[in-house]
Amino acid sequence: MAVAFRPDEKDRIVRVLVETAERLFATQGLKKTSLDELVQPAGIAKGSFYAFFDSKESLYLEVMLRRAPQVGAGLTEALAGPVDEENLVGLMRAITDVLVDDPFYRRLLTHADELAAVTRRVGSEQLERVTPQIVRPVLDYLAAGQRAGVLVDDITPAALLGVMRSVGLLVMNRDRFGAEYDEVLDATIRTLARGMLR
Repeated sequence: MAVAFRPDEKDRIVRVLVETAERLFATQGLKKTSLDELVQPAGIAKGSFYAFFDSKESLYLEVMLRRAPQVGAGLTEALAGPVDEENLVGLMRAITDVLVDDPFYRRLLTHADELAAVTRRVGSEQLERVTPQIVRPVLDYLAAGQRAGVLVDDITPAALLGVMRSVGLLVMNRDRFGAEYDEVLDATIRTLARGMLR
């Protein structure tokens, strides 16, 4: 017999599940996080988990959706200014800050298999719910720069975003650069920004 949860219990359980998932997915990943680990802090049985989420992957998506505004807010300052070298540098700095400061998104961006598993389970159309808060504003900003004749126009905005995100590779491999890391990161960001300008 299914357990009926009061509305306040449901809210608390969802909150605890999301908080627990955010922590565990960031530290050990989707595959290694067990259902037992997720439900124990919420005080529910494994079978009751499915009254709240269809799968671990749908819970992962929920964590992404809840974190997206915070990540998007970190990009807002650079996106508010004109498309120029300094704001492109600021935007890439904001992207690297996400990788440095946000363990959940750092894991998401460095473990493509987890994002692929979520996409397979919940569908790409569900995953697109994250796009308007993080990706779409950046793509719009880059497209506006192209229309204004400031950015190169022979590369799509999506490809330009990919170029910008490539600075994350330096962040994820910072130990390989030793004491020169900050200088290499700054030079890479500045060089990419200049290369994107017409």
